[in-house]
Amino acid sequence: MNKLHQIALSKIKGVGPKTARSLLTHCGSVDAIFHASKEELLRIPNIGHVTVESILSKSYMSLAEEELKFVEKHNIEVLSVTDDSYPKRLRQCADAPLVLYFKGNTNLNPQYAVSIVGTRNATSYGKGICDDLVTELAELGVQVISGLAYGIDVQAHRMALKHNLSTIGVLGHGLDTIYPAPHREVASKMLENGGLLTEFPSQTKPDRMNFPARNRIIAGLSDVTIVIEAAKKGGALITAEIANSYNRDVCAFPGAIDQEYSEGCNYLIKTHRAHLIRNAADLLYLLGWERSKPETHGKQLRLLPPDLNTDETSLYSFILEKETAHIDDIARHLGWPLSKLAMILLDLEINEHIISLPGKIYKNL
Repeated sequence: MNKLHQIALSKIKGVGPKTARSLLTHCGSVDAIFHASKEELLRIPNIGHVTVESILSKSYMSLAEEELKFVEKHNIEVLSVTDDSYPKRLRQCADAPLVLYFKGNTNLNPQYAVSIVGTRNATSYGKGICDDLVTELAELGVQVISGLAYGIDVQAHRMALKHNLSTIGVLGHGLDTIYPAPHREVASKMLENGGLLTEFPSQTKPDRMNFPARNRIIAGLSDVTIVIEAAKKGGALITAEIANSYNRDVCAFPGAIDQEYSEGCNYLIKTHRAHLIRNAADLLYLLGWERSKPETHGKQLRLLPPDLNTDETSLYSFILEKETAHIDDIARHLGWPLSKLAMILLDLEINEHIISLPGKIYKNL
């Protein structure tokens, strides 16, 4: 696919993510959009005369050509929303950028991806939580995503680097600069195992209006957004709200009720906008993620917990045999009413014999 056309599509006045997706759907490819006639473009639903004239004018091509020279000179990868290498989690979002600019060395579609955000004025309490969380998640090889800002953001990046985890900094400006400037050294190290990602072309300054747009990418890249410390207003809460709008999980660490930078986290938890977590174990439980286990030869022998009654043994044994089991399959096998089954499942879960996964699926611990 023509990289020049990919960049050009993002520079056409009046063509945002939704309009571009409509164009791509009807034309079949980015290149085909630029070879379509006026009549063909006007037949596309919700594409008006003004947009068609913008496409046909070609006035944006000189800007696209300059940007292409820049990315080629600096070894920057251009990712179109139609590319296989485009982050799949982000592509699911209706307002995903048409084009991303990426410089680094990592897979943007990892098995596990978490966004860690918070206040720029992080306290020792917040930094300690961030350090412990990333350390505990290192065993899973998660990708850590944040915004390279002061405070919690850069702390998350630094801890990811310390544990040799891939880490992505999402920027609110072009890749011709680093903001804030004191984080240039961290950003340079991130290029070795992770990278820098932005939807903004070169020479885009870090203007305030760019950062809410940047925050939607942070939310869209990950399975879960984790807020560690945040005031009642700020970028971290915006990112959490966006993640909720994408139907992604949001988690927050609670803090003291009289601390300004715990107010935002406590608000998210109070209003059911975030799950309360205390550590990585809570996060893994919520998401159904498992730490890697040593390989065994053949099927591992597992003994039944000694404190189970007859009904609990029947239920536990069935899940153990199936490895994972849906609640409907359990009910059919045991022939129990759902009211009885739900009570016994809850007891087993409370006693940490089983874990519930998304979709009403259960698994032995």
